[in-house]
Amino acid sequence: MAIGQVMLTLFAIVVVGYIAGKWGYMGGTFDKKLSKVVIDITCPALILSSAMTGELPDRRYILPLLGISVLTYLLLTGVALLLPRFLTKKKDDEGVIGFAMMFGNVGFMGYPIVASIFGHEAVFYAAVLNVVNTFTVFTVGTMLIVGKNQESSVAEKEMSRKKMLRKVLYSTPMLSAYLTMLIVALEIKDIPEFISQPLTMIGNITVPAALLIIGSSMSQLPLRALLGNGTIYATTLMRLAILPVGIHYLMTLLGFSSFVVGINTVVIAMPVATYGTILCLRHGKDTTLITEVTFITTLLAMISIPLLVTWLL
Repeated sequence: MAIGQVMLTLFAIVVVGYIAGKWGYMGGTFDKKLSKVVIDITCPALILSSAMTGELPDRRYILPLLGISVLTYLLLTGVALLLPRFLTKKKDDEGVIGFAMMFGNVGFMGYPIVASIFGHEAVFYAAVLNVVNTFTVFTVGTMLIVGKNQESSVAEKEMSRKKMLRKVLYSTPMLSAYLTMLIVALEIKDIPEFISQPLTMIGNITVPAALLIIGSSMSQLPLRALLGNGTIYATTLMRLAILPVGIHYLMTLLGFSSFVVGINTVVIAMPVATYGTILCLRHGKDTTLITEVTFITTLLAMISIPLLVTWLL
């Protein structure tokens, strides 16, 4: 399937979620519970199933992919902490803007797009990159969403910093990524179908469910809010173009192989991560800004990703 067609298909599901929200089928408590199902159950199943169908991915790429991902998110953390103050006058919006620039929709949109470009086994490579992404989403990303001023009160309600870190390291998405890397590293084949098929079927729920959540969240906003503003478009330019292109050339200069750089570039060129909306819902934060920038980046990614792939790869 062509990249443009993949993007249109995914965006169509967002539209369905929008309609479902408007008609009352989704929203509120339902969205919160579905978000938890996606994070804790279906996404881990999708990652595991990537190493259980067809040929095993090449284990030689595991360490280079982890290395390029660590460097990428160190750079993006610096950008997320420093740049937002120049894009908005509202102090409370800086964290959400930082999150939007730092995190692309790897787990939900990244997998099918990477698969359409590099083949189905590339879902595993995207999952390896997503190990670092997931870790930073639930540490740096949570800090950005919650806000520095309120972080301590939230920590008191939920857990200490050490407990939070432990929870992230042993969360189901992380555990599934560890196990998948182990399967590939040890070249474990012929996993029984009674294990692989249910995981595949459950994993296939991930993408449509996550996109339906995005659409449902958008349905709660007035139409004018979905048109965006200067801050949102500046953030979108960074998210979809400037950061992926800059990191692509930097990692090439650092000597990473074109294959590893290519997958990393596609992964970080995704529209804003659905986790932003989900984390806002979990922590009781206003979802307006994160939903607006998610909508705009998801819409414009239908154009930017095919152009980026054609130009850089």
